[in-house]
Amino acid sequence: MTSWKIIETWSGMGRWNKLSFLILWGWVSLLIFSPYIIENNSTGDLSGVVGKYDNENVISDMNIAAKGIYYLGDLNCHQLSHRSYTYNDNQMSFCARDTGIFVGLLIGFMYSTRKKVILTLPLIIASLIPIGLDGTIQLLTDYESTNPKRIITGLLAGITTGIAIKIIADSLDSK
Repeated sequence: MTSWKIIETWSGMGRWNKLSFLILWGWVSLLIFSPYIIENNSTGDLSGVVGKYDNENVISDMNIAAKGIYYLGDLNCHQLSHRSYTYNDNQMSFCARDTGIFVGLLIGFMYSTRKKVILTLPLIIASLIPIGLDGTIQLLTDYESTNPKRIITGLLAGITTGIAIKIIADSLDSK
């Protein structure tokens, strides 16, 4: 896509589409680059539980941007080290599945800015079955999923949700 096409696409977007676009790009960029905006080897093992701020001692020493995303990750994700990727010798702020979901949100939104996509119930269910099966089987049995499978199942669910966000933004912009 040329820079002129990007400018043309941006100028054709409504307020809610622009806001959604900026939030998604900002969030995914912060998520992906979070291990690089802190000192090398400063996170250690962030394994914890969902809903509990259990890495305060590590997060409190981070810069404001890293502190924000790692705090959100600590509260909303288990951050198990074997289910998370590590870059710059730092564990990512969210696990592989959550990272796949967030990247999928952006991909789905961006794809639907170029193509009109109609979400049907069978398509929504089909995109959620893999994440549901992988997570549930892992929870109830001795099966342990792999990070590539977690990324892929997260991407599928995230892409569909990103398309839904675009549909909602279009609806709000048409009012």
